[in-house]
Amino acid sequence: MASVCILDEFEVHKNEKFLRIAEELKPELHTADILPERIIKTAENEKTELEVCEEESPDKLKEKHLNAGESVILDFGNHHVGYVTLDLGSFGSHQDAPAYIYLKFAERLDELGAETDSYNGWISKGWIQEEYLHIDVLPTKLKLPRRYAFRYLEIRVLAVSLKFSLVVNEVKAESVSAVSEKEVSMLRTEDELLKKIDAVSIRTLKNCMQLVFEDGPKRDRRMWLGDLRLQARANYKTFHNTDMVKRCLYLFGGLTFNEGKLAACLFLEPEIEPDDTYLFDYALLYGSVLLDYYRATGDKDTLNDLYPIAIRQIEIGLTYLNEEGIVPDHSGEFWCFVDWGEGLNTQAASLAILIYSMRYGIRLAEYMKDEKTIQWLTEKMEVLKQSAVEHFWDEEQKLFVSGAERQVSWATQVWMVLARVFDKEKNRKLILHTIEVNPRIRMVTPYMYHHYIDALIRSDEKERALDEMRRYWGEMIHDGADTFWELYNPYNKYESPYGSVAVNSFCHAWSCTPTYFLRKFYLV
Repeated sequence: MASVCILDEFEVHKNEKFLRIAEELKPELHTADILPERIIKTAENEKTELEVCEEESPDKLKEKHLNAGESVILDFGNHHVGYVTLDLGSFGSHQDAPAYIYLKFAERLDELGAETDSYNGWISKGWIQEEYLHIDVLPTKLKLPRRYAFRYLEIRVLAVSLKFSLVVNEVKAESVSAVSEKEVSMLRTEDELLKKIDAVSIRTLKNCMQLVFEDGPKRDRRMWLGDLRLQARANYKTFHNTDMVKRCLYLFGGLTFNEGKLAACLFLEPEIEPDDTYLFDYALLYGSVLLDYYRATGDKDTLNDLYPIAIRQIEIGLTYLNEEGIVPDHSGEFWCFVDWGEGLNTQAASLAILIYSMRYGIRLAEYMKDEKTIQWLTEKMEVLKQSAVEHFWDEEQKLFVSGAERQVSWATQVWMVLARVFDKEKNRKLILHTIEVNPRIRMVTPYMYHHYIDALIRSDEKERALDEMRRYWGEMIHDGADTFWELYNPYNKYESPYGSVAVNSFCHAWSCTPTYFLRKFYLV
């Protein structure tokens, strides 16, 4: 399911004032030295999944003399993001040939068993965290230049001569993040699973908070607007780092496309610039990020600066409506993300997200006392709600459909609930009916599950929402998550939109929001 966007012609318009503000908010990263907690051996269980079958103290590391074909696996105890230094030596005669070694970093145990040589997915193999190194002189301290996201490290000797063995004296990692978990208070609950879900959510968020809110520290290591929105919400309830949210808002606002469009994501290196990708839903949700920020800070200067950009995204969104007052079906294109579900038709959800964004636009306009925009958006929003019902509501099924084939999906129902196309009671009946029907086109990302939980809570189904968090994120923990994953389909745990789980991200920003829900709606 290759889904990339390469625009042939696009212009980038820089707002130097906004970029200067963002640069002044650039954080200093916290660092900490991390040592491995144990040496492990793995074996396949009856489900052909890797599990730890043997372990020993990391103090035993320097006693191991590794010859060609031999390896050692280090477990650092939890997920970390940072830089690794290897202290390497030799045993035996004087080194008479280079030591040729292979390093494999893994976010979860299963990755160690993945056959990466055969990977042929559409996303670059360059994201797989493995290195082949020749070490000409031993002993040496080798500081690897790349930043890694990992819990496990396998060191395998591919070749040494018959006269010496490789010795790994020490492996040390320097973790990096803009925040520290020590800044966050413990969750006040006796429910041990919820405590664990909260802790893993916080570690996921922390490891994605670098110089900006990254979407994933392994892959893609950039800032996506859709992820930013969810990270910011979790951040307000945990680290309270409002400067980073402000920095990211100004970075997006300072790098717009033709007609004032916002890019879907930004690169940081070698300099900050937008990717040539526009996503309909992500751009529209910028107003939601701005409103959340203003409510958290009361920062009127930022609101004044960025309000026109947020409203402009709604204006652009409305230009896509056809003569029937609905968004044309672009489901075959990487145009409106919604979710990674295979075969998902996004037409109806696109309209719902436009309506949803208009409600946030109205709230922003109220804070700005912009009466003209309030009236215009209110009137237009009601017209679009009627269009949504007229074109997508199926009275017989009591569900919304999407596209020419009238597809029924979870995502369509969830976004129609969040758009408040119906009143609260009818929305509640809709979400409960969706659960009963269980549409075949399911949700597969924590990003979409976040919106599902949000829809349940907004429909006064808080206990059901809590059960769903236990079921979905709790099952990820049961499957070994130290941080929450980019994609998790309980019906197909090895699903990947890229052709292989080898390039899936297992610490991903959009999956961190259980801590937001728990601290906002349940611990009040």
